[in-house]
Amino acid sequence: MHQARHTHRSHLPRIFVALAAALALCCLVVLPGCGPDDAAGSAAGSEPADAAIAAGSSADSGAAGAEADDAADTGSAAATAAVDRGTAYYDVEHVVLYLDAYGELPPQYITSDEARDLGWEGGAVEPYQPGAAIGGNHFGNYEGILPQGDYHECDIDTQGARRGAKRLVWSVDGHYYYTEDHYASFVEVIPDGDTVTYGETFD
Repeated sequence: MHQARHTHRSHLPRIFVALAAALALCCLVVLPGCGPDDAAGSAAGSEPADAAIAAGSSADSGAAGAEADDAADTGSAAATAAVDRGTAYYDVEHVVLYLDAYGELPPQYITSDEARDLGWEGGAVEPYQPGAAIGGNHFGNYEGILPQGDYHECDIDTQGARRGAKRLVWSVDGHYYYTEDHYASFVEVIPDGDTVTYGETFD
């Protein structure tokens, strides 16, 4: 009789091990968030939130950039001005940025030959083609003020007015020079993204 009780007690640890295993299995099946699928779902669920935060940050940065553009003074040593393709621009900063961005003049510019075909003989081209300006002609650099290069030129600030002394001269390799005294002197205009700065003077 004593020997039988001893044999019965020897099976108790195995029963406890089996119960512990069954309890652990119940936790995995019943309790939420215990399985690997839940962990993957949690990670996937966080992606839209992260994307929304990133988008908000980008929007804030864009708004800050727009405010900085609006605050820029185009008459200062550094001017900021965004340009849209197909839009007419007449001032030196916008025309330089347009040329730098698109490799061509704004659409209102026509060459002297094209203006003459319309009946123009000098002065304002407005009566012959409203909104037009003269630009795109070859510039010979005969005065030798600028470095050697292949240049073209266009009128500046002539919207609805007669041609004045202001010209923009640019080279095929991307150098821009502005004159307000009809080629007697130039200042280099340097584009950098949406910004232009004024550099070396040539006279």
